[in-house]
Amino acid sequence: MDNTVMFQDRNRKMIEDMGLDTLLHSITHQWFIESSKYEYSYHFSWMGRPIIQFPQDIMAMQEIIWQANPDLIIETGIAHGGSLIFYASMLELLGGDGQVVGIDIEVRPHNRAAIESHPMFKRITMIEGSSTDEAIVERVRQLTQGKQNVLVCLDSNHSHAHVLQELQLYAPLVTRGSYLVVFDTVIEDMPAGYFSDRPWDKGNNPKTAVWEFLKTTDRFEIDRDIPNKLLITVAPDGYLKCVKD
Repeated sequence: MDNTVMFQDRNRKMIEDMGLDTLLHSITHQWFIESSKYEYSYHFSWMGRPIIQFPQDIMAMQEIIWQANPDLIIETGIAHGGSLIFYASMLELLGGDGQVVGIDIEVRPHNRAAIESHPMFKRITMIEGSSTDEAIVERVRQLTQGKQNVLVCLDSNHSHAHVLQELQLYAPLVTRGSYLVVFDTVIEDMPAGYFSDRPWDKGNNPKTAVWEFLKTTDRFEIDRDIPNKLLITVAPDGYLKCVKD
């Protein structure tokens, strides 16, 4: 057997075993809660822009982008623009004319200026407005015309109702073999009341929206190998693979 195949097979077995290790998951969960007290995800940047993601999820997205080879990546939620820069840099490495579309209800002027002056901006389009506004969605639909592989990432308002609506609106744009990634599903796994200053909480968050959404479609399946491999992730049950046209 080829050494590479043996290596990959061994990795798959180890990842499967990690997914079944309840003690390891318990330790990881406790670490997640403790590190969140220090706003751990805020401490990283990509090519000079704050990315506000866990390094493990950045690595997972790198693998997904390389595998799916999208020619369009759509992201709801821009913030400082680090994720847009990251996605654009991955498309730059892939070659071709792949583009990134970022949508946010408000793009603050200093963030817009920093993103627009970045070398990767040549692959980025920013749209200011609500991701669930029909006019905004229609504009994004137009940008998908002629695209073969479309990847969607949802990372804006994390309330159940908003994410569910985003799922319903943007899922049809995702192409078979690509992914619909829903970030911050981990909110459901945090202690109740942890986000006392936000409109989301346990029972009202992206993961509950994913669960409800999946009752209505067979186009997507949760890729459990990804969180099993990462252990530390903000998106448990949030990596949805598109398995049907």
